[in-house]
Amino acid sequence: MDGRPTKLAIIGAGAVGTAIAYSALIRGVARTVALLDIKAAKVTAEVLDLSHGLEFVPRADVIGSDDVSVCADADVVVFTAGAKQKPGQSRLELADATIGLTRNILPSVLEVAPNAIYLMVTNPVDIVTHAAQKITGLPSNQLFGSGTVLDSSRLRFLVAQHCGVAVQSVHSYVVGEHGDSEIPLWSSATIGGVPLTSWKPLPGRPEMDAVARERIRHEVVHAAYAVIEGKGATNYAIGLAATRIVEAVLNDEHRVLPVSTVAPGFPGLDDVCLSLPTVVARGGAQTRLEVPLSPDEEAGLLASAETLRRMQARFGL
Repeated sequence: MDGRPTKLAIIGAGAVGTAIAYSALIRGVARTVALLDIKAAKVTAEVLDLSHGLEFVPRADVIGSDDVSVCADADVVVFTAGAKQKPGQSRLELADATIGLTRNILPSVLEVAPNAIYLMVTNPVDIVTHAAQKITGLPSNQLFGSGTVLDSSRLRFLVAQHCGVAVQSVHSYVVGEHGDSEIPLWSSATIGGVPLTSWKPLPGRPEMDAVARERIRHEVVHAAYAVIEGKGATNYAIGLAATRIVEAVLNDEHRVLPVSTVAPGFPGLDDVCLSLPTVVARGGAQTRLEVPLSPDEEAGLLASAETLRRMQARFGL
């Protein structure tokens, strides 16, 4: 970093955009947080509400507008604009309108913030990310998706709960599509350095057997649907996940996160955006790690890529 104040721009002041703004302010991620939304009254109100709490967070300014100039010279742009997911609607059914929206908004943002790192959060995130890479012509390190960072967090939470350990001691990744075909990597999962496949239960805790793993996998895949059913949208956890990615970029952390971008050099995966553990730093989504996969996991990942390839074809990508 060159020491100058940092700026985070968030496109879309809905449930997700405002949750990202809120968590970014609390964590002190950037000196300026800018919100862009087509609804002027809504964005003005959100900025006021957030600004009234600035006394209680690290030093920051919050600005907002329905004019794209509010994003000028942002270091990171987070894209959350999109159609709202309705109960029972699959992530992929949302895609068409959202891709159109992306095509309308993104080029004008790129004009005022050409050097920003772009993080796509809008669902279906892999398809939207691929479309955005095509629309902007930006390289896959500079524009990428939040991918399965949240799904991996959900997986770690459920494993931690089942085994009776802190979630921070669980290392496991969900890879592939952020959606129904995603794959938890059980073969490389660990708790405190112990492979999950040879985990001995703590006193009074249940086995981490195939039945438990399948229950957890099902719960991870269907987590969003359960939340949407009850409250209409998911926003807090994705807000924290997106903020964590932004932090890894702005602080040049070289943190490994399962973000979504194309994976050149990975046979069968190089023409779709999907999530693999990736080093995230100031230059964006950098090296993708070659995680060891069991034969089942490899087959699952290739099937997930095929699902996304069919979707991309449907949208002419």
